[in-house]
Amino acid sequence: MTATQRPATYREVFAEPSFRALFAAQSLAVGAVSLQIYALSVLVYAATGSPLLSAVAFGAGFLPQFVGGLLLGSLPDRLPPRPLIVAGYLVEMTLAGVLALADLPVATSLALVALVAVGTPVFAGSALRVIADRLTGDAYVLGRSVSTMSSSAAQLLGLAAGGVAVAALGPRNALLVAAAGHLLAAVTVRFGLPAEAVTGARRGSAVRDSLTGARGLLTDRVLRRLLLAQWLPLCFVVGAEALLVSYAASRGFASGAGALLMAAPPAGMLLGNAVAGRLLRPAVRERHTGTLLFLLGAPLLGLAATPPLVVTAGLLVLSGAGFAYEVGLQRRFLAAAPDDRRGQVFALLATGVMVFQGTGPLLVGAAAQVTTPAVAIAAAGLATLLVAPFLRRIDRPRRRGGSGVRAG
Repeated sequence: MTATQRPATYREVFAEPSFRALFAAQSLAVGAVSLQIYALSVLVYAATGSPLLSAVAFGAGFLPQFVGGLLLGSLPDRLPPRPLIVAGYLVEMTLAGVLALADLPVATSLALVALVAVGTPVFAGSALRVIADRLTGDAYVLGRSVSTMSSSAAQLLGLAAGGVAVAALGPRNALLVAAAGHLLAAVTVRFGLPAEAVTGARRGSAVRDSLTGARGLLTDRVLRRLLLAQWLPLCFVVGAEALLVSYAASRGFASGAGALLMAAPPAGMLLGNAVAGRLLRPAVRERHTGTLLFLLGAPLLGLAATPPLVVTAGLLVLSGAGFAYEVGLQRRFLAAAPDDRRGQVFALLATGVMVFQGTGPLLVGAAAQVTTPAVAIAAAGLATLLVAPFLRRIDRPRRRGGSGVRAG
């Protein structure tokens, strides 16, 4: 079996020092962000008694990322990665510390969260560019897969730790714990990621360069479809997941069933990425991308049939496993990205992920408002299936060879 036919191994991926450092830092940061979001939501609700403002606090960091990705997305291709990524984690640390120690008005706290979120796609794009530069072929695909698995696990642990930390320490001290997590992430990158220069960096206005680059990237037919294929299903499925608490209540399930249902999709995502990333050959993954996308959306249709709790949870695990369809897109996505705009491509990807993740609950929630949670969730599943034509129309660019780590 040739290198391009066989799956890469975790040993190959973690043998790359840059990936190890970024993997550890990302895991710490995702857990810290989840803890921070939960603690801030509790703090805002305690101060205002408003469920709406508490929900706004939970999602305040999503939509502002559109501004940063659009206007600053070229920075990962213009600035050295290590100081840029370290700066991002230190800014997050400062935000958590200020929220914990300063008795700010709620509006000011939410404005600070939104302001910091503007830079998130830039830092994320720089980290993803480093991974793409250091891992080649299927090692890159497996690296993205294991990063997704780690982020899902860290998010679950961060939310769980958030509940414990807020109960034991109070929301402000929990925010200090989140600040410490961001500091550890920054230290990990500073001493674990080798210093690299940006070759061929462009001069002139970063905003103008970002807008020009974004326009060029989005007018590329193949790249645009690959981006939409990663954004749209996320929008619909996250929107459906946002209704699981109300779905459980409308079904008359026991108290706590909503938490069980919300944990099912991330559990399925971990399972799906493990199987697709490690056990399936690259050609098999890419050939069955549409099948995995079907797995993502189809189980949601079943929730309209009001199955028992155990069956409902099983359907959600299957749906979460369908997120592995993204693994089959990664090599095509990397091949479609221009080398001189690679960092901006990843910043644009991260921007869309957060924006669509933020708008999905609004769209699907509005549908539930005029129908029922079960109908809205099923509609989100159907909308997910309608993305399949994008996958069929994507031309396959020339694949990059090798499954190992780039030398150097």
